[in-house]
Amino acid sequence: MPRVMLDSEAQGANAPMEPLDAYSAAVVGAVEQVGPAVVSVYTGGAEEAARARGGAGSGVMVTPDGYLLTNEHVVQRVEEARVSFVDGRTVTAVVVGRDPATDLAVLRAQAAALPYAQLAGKQPLRAGQLVVAVGNPYGFESTVSAGVVSALGRSLRSRQGRLIEGIVQHTAALNPGNSGGPLVDAHGAVTGINTAIIPMAQGIGFAIPAATAQWVLTQILTQGRVRRAWLGVAARDRPLDLRLVRALALSARRAVEILSREKDGPAAQSDLRPGDLIVAVNGQPVDGIDALHGQLARVPPGAGLTVQVVRRTRLLELPLTVREPPA
Repeated sequence: MPRVMLDSEAQGANAPMEPLDAYSAAVVGAVEQVGPAVVSVYTGGAEEAARARGGAGSGVMVTPDGYLLTNEHVVQRVEEARVSFVDGRTVTAVVVGRDPATDLAVLRAQAAALPYAQLAGKQPLRAGQLVVAVGNPYGFESTVSAGVVSALGRSLRSRQGRLIEGIVQHTAALNPGNSGGPLVDAHGAVTGINTAIIPMAQGIGFAIPAATAQWVLTQILTQGRVRRAWLGVAARDRPLDLRLVRALALSARRAVEILSREKDGPAAQSDLRPGDLIVAVNGQPVDGIDALHGQLARVPPGAGLTVQVVRRTRLLELPLTVREPPA
């Protein structure tokens, strides 16, 4: 006998959905905006992509003609990968360029007219701001987690030993497989690329800021690689004698000691010598190797620099021209 629907049930079935609260509406809106552009990245071939299991990373399309960003460590041993979309499509993607120093890589999917997300502009993030992570932890595609920006300006060390600066710390839950997926704001703009978690910690995730991702993307698409200035030296951090600091009116208590110079490198073609203590570059204090890398990151290869060094008890200013490191 067919079941007769009661009036109260009919009213419930036809009733409009309850409006979302502001927080839920913001998260849902962000996910609807960016979700179609988030992909799973597989490096184990078609069979692994079909299984959609662990070992996958995440990525986000950033142009309609197929360019996407992910973490370099997701694709570090391959020249091509497979990416799958939320609509079920799986296509081959070629690694166009990689930058281990920021743990970012650019791939190009072999397809056109693809959904893509916008990298956030220059509007700064603020601590406490809502952020949403979308990715594929443990192969569970299109997983969403929400949180807030915990802190800005954190630093993480890359596999190459360089310090990645400006890192965004946030509370959106991340797990293996989230690597390379986007961290987005309430408008669905990509504010960072998720890159790391601290094992056994809760509510501590890290993302490479959108400004860094945009710079790496531009470098790879226009230059074919990321170009960085190179001094051509082996060096170490060195504390300065406080008497020397006072006598020379130095602003830092540590310097970079030159141990040796690369043959035919920029330093070898200047008056910079082993034993010199670098204390400033272009007038900006240098209190260690990380600070020196930071200064070099701000100038293009081919630029002229003024390096301030302490040589024994004298303060000298030495000009040199930086280049790209050899391949």
